[in-house]
Amino acid sequence: MFFLTTRAMSSLHLEPVGTVADANGKPLVDFLHSPTQKVLCARWYGNLTGREVTHVAQEYLRAQTTLYCPLLLNDKSQATGDWNEAMDWLEYEWLPQAMEGGLRAIAYVFSPDMHNQLASLTFFERVRKHIPIQLFYDVPAAWQWLRIQPQPLHRPPHTANPT
Repeated sequence: MFFLTTRAMSSLHLEPVGTVADANGKPLVDFLHSPTQKVLCARWYGNLTGREVTHVAQEYLRAQTTLYCPLLLNDKSQATGDWNEAMDWLEYEWLPQAMEGGLRAIAYVFSPDMHNQLASLTFFERVRKHIPIQLFYDVPAAWQWLRIQPQPLHRPPHTANPT
């Protein structure tokens, strides 16, 4: 089990779900899960491209089907790169599927990399028309915002029940 050590996140215990690697076997993202808080955390690594972001987003959809987490903590604080070429797919393909699977809010932690920040701002502008999303510079602030977001009372009927 993975524990985040800040006071604001003391109630968030994250269990590893899995790691998605790039074509060379280097980690792109670690997925972590808090079953009690219904949070899926995506912790990104490396220099990201649109292709890699799309690959990870597809893996997120698979994880969401099994885990059902209405809240996403998207942590790009350890990532770099320009992934703008994935933007249309993310807005018009991924986001509707994620929302259909139960996604209700995204806390988004910025990368210190300027190219990644520009892509993140574009993503934010596109997504905020459809779902609550907020940008942060650190994980504790993101978690503090995420934990006050409303969650649905019931799981969408088409998602699988966790085993």
